[in-house]
Amino acid sequence: MELTPKQIVKELDRYIIGQQDAKIAVAIALRNRYRRSRLPEEMREEITPKNILMKGPTGVGKTEIARRLAKLVRAPFVKVEATKFTEVGYVGRDVESIIRDLVEVSIRMVKDEKFKEVMPRATEIAENRLVDIILPIRKKASTEDKSDAQLKEELLSEIRAGHLDGITIELEIKQQPKPIQLSPGNAPGNEIDLGSIFGGMMGGRTKKRKLTVKQAMDFIVNQEAEKMVDQDAITSEALARAEQDGVVFLDEIDKVAARAGRDQGHDVSREGVQRDILPIVEGSTVQTKYGSIRTDFILFIAAGAFHMSKMEDLIPELQGRFPIRVELDNLTEEDFVKILTEPDNAVLKQYKALLGVDGVTLDFSEEAIREIARTAFYENENSENLGARRLHAVLEHLLKDVLYEADDNETKEIHIDKDYVTAHLATSLRAASLKKYIL
Repeated sequence: MELTPKQIVKELDRYIIGQQDAKIAVAIALRNRYRRSRLPEEMREEITPKNILMKGPTGVGKTEIARRLAKLVRAPFVKVEATKFTEVGYVGRDVESIIRDLVEVSIRMVKDEKFKEVMPRATEIAENRLVDIILPIRKKASTEDKSDAQLKEELLSEIRAGHLDGITIELEIKQQPKPIQLSPGNAPGNEIDLGSIFGGMMGGRTKKRKLTVKQAMDFIVNQEAEKMVDQDAITSEALARAEQDGVVFLDEIDKVAARAGRDQGHDVSREGVQRDILPIVEGSTVQTKYGSIRTDFILFIAAGAFHMSKMEDLIPELQGRFPIRVELDNLTEEDFVKILTEPDNAVLKQYKALLGVDGVTLDFSEEAIREIARTAFYENENSENLGARRLHAVLEHLLKDVLYEADDNETKEIHIDKDYVTAHLATSLRAASLKKYIL
């Protein structure tokens, strides 16, 4: 089912508090992809994604918006830091490796989908093979006069119920050739896997290994699934999906922007990185070991805090390739209250689940939640602004004793109220308040 922009925003609201402008921008970009896919081919070729440039401090949801967006449509997604790249001729990663990484993600995604399709049949084959291996052992040990068919039925039921998971059996395994890869002409993406070539010529050797029934089941299922899926079809579909639906998140883009009043040499290097990134954002063909891929229709989302530089400090050509600009808001105290309680992955829900493993029930009063939110907000205001990540630091400090003593604590129900929060975070708050007066 294709989601409308409003439905996309509603889904993003389940995980991310606020930042409506950014959510709407990515929702429109996503919907436009679907709209484009319904057009005649000649018109599709003329319509390219409207890339997005996000500005906002760390921890306010920039990466999470992009990641959740990709998950909504099961699109290949990679996040890279622009600072990891250097201009051609210097030591650093080649910018085209971004696209190769995207293709690898797409290959894994499509492969997993194809594996799920054949899993029932692969599981059936694995179960029957294990029955054949265990049957002679069962017959020797059995004192009852049962037919092979009866014993097989019993074994099949026990395997499916997991009753035999811990038993060790001997399995004959085909040895896989070790991959030896060469890059002709030192060209990335054009690797030749000599291991698979010579392995196929010489035939597969086998060896016996001792495995538990559970390990053997997993091994055989994967082996059979590999045989059933068409690797060429996986590659073809993965390349098409990366090309048409791929999302690249370029983080820390502000770190490669030229900064006014700074050393000219560094500015030249930063500009070089931007110029290397430009071709893949504009649209080019990148060679990978699976084949070539065009980048014209990949959606690029760039983001940065832009504390020391401005969006306008990026080279004009790169700015032109990011026509959609959104500014994310700083998180308020009320935002922190919502982050603690409302999303599906709310922070308090995570801590309650973690302590639940040790049989501890953790409960927070409304006043305690608001006090935690107030502490996180003030610490962001008075020291480094970490956005929502500040909540993790505050909660780790607050719950340190609870997390440490949970294993042997006789009290299995712990109630956190405002007094508990105030007592445990008093030092932290006092330090934050004093920073206001340090000149």
